[in-house]
Amino acid sequence: MTSSRADSSAVQVSGGAPGPGPAPGDEKAVGGRPAWRRHLGFENIGIVYVLIAIIIIFSIWAPDTFPTWATVKTIFNQNAVAGLIALSLVIPLSARIFDLSVGNLMGLCNVLVAWLLVDKGVAIVPAIALTILAGLALGVFNGLVVVTAGIDSFIGTLATGSLMAAIISLLSSDQAIIGNQLNGTFGSIATTSIGGIQLPVILMLIVALLVWFTQKYTVVGRRIYAVGFNERGAQLTGIRTPRLKFVCLTISGLVCAVAGVLLASQVSSGSPGIGPPYLLNAFAAAFLGATQFGGRFNAWGTVLAVILLGTGTTGLVLVGAHPWAQEMFSGMVLLVALATTNLERTLEARAWIRARGGANKRADANASDG
Repeated sequence: MTSSRADSSAVQVSGGAPGPGPAPGDEKAVGGRPAWRRHLGFENIGIVYVLIAIIIIFSIWAPDTFPTWATVKTIFNQNAVAGLIALSLVIPLSARIFDLSVGNLMGLCNVLVAWLLVDKGVAIVPAIALTILAGLALGVFNGLVVVTAGIDSFIGTLATGSLMAAIISLLSSDQAIIGNQLNGTFGSIATTSIGGIQLPVILMLIVALLVWFTQKYTVVGRRIYAVGFNERGAQLTGIRTPRLKFVCLTISGLVCAVAGVLLASQVSSGSPGIGPPYLLNAFAAAFLGATQFGGRFNAWGTVLAVILLGTGTTGLVLVGAHPWAQEMFSGMVLLVALATTNLERTLEARAWIRARGGANKRADANASDG
């Protein structure tokens, strides 16, 4: 009986945050809008409209270099690792866990695989396997700190990230690890491509597909959403929230480890400071993606957000903009998208309240007539 109630609660939460919405089968959406307009509204797929606008602008601005297949490949290939880091946040954030260690965790795995290959002479396959196992172990460590010790995820993962930064310094002596072992076969891992689309992009899409399927079609995914929506309520319905939160952090560590290995293959080095810069953009992509496709943290919204940010920064490079313009672009796109989405949702909520008020008045009038 408890399991049935848990699944029922999880299913309800998986529909998104509570609020006004049409009943199943209704042809009208909130505020009387047709369903197709709701699905194509800015609050649902706003990233797509912004991306189209950016493509048009840069195609006019740089017609010889931007609207080409080479640019498309560059955008995907150069942002695949950033996409993996952003996706590593989606499941923890769905359970309301803020993993601030992902940048340092990925950076540690980047340095670790290079250290194993260059300094210790470990073969490629064992080095990669040990690095991925280390990422899993670091995810488990985060779980012990946040779940078992009961430390707030924001503070706990900030602390574990600092410990990982210390290990990076210990392994690398704050110097980039380079060597012939990082070229050749290992270096070809990240450059292996199909139709110009490299392996990291394919792995990013596979991870996105797995996250999407888990969130949408599995009981575990629904329960993770339930924990993020109302942890205490989820506990009362029988959901084992500590176990789910532990799993979320472990999965995050695994994905970051894969990203670290791919990044080492891309840049042919283990760089001590390469991880932290990915943290802010990863959170920006995850939160921007959460405004799309139902207003929850989700895989495809996150991937689109990464592509959007990558398209803008690539376009600015091609037109010769100053480096600071790229950072400004990322911040402005995030602020404008969030502000526009919040405005539209506020207007929809007001329209729903007005429609509900009108329906109540008609019901009262009918009751009086009766």
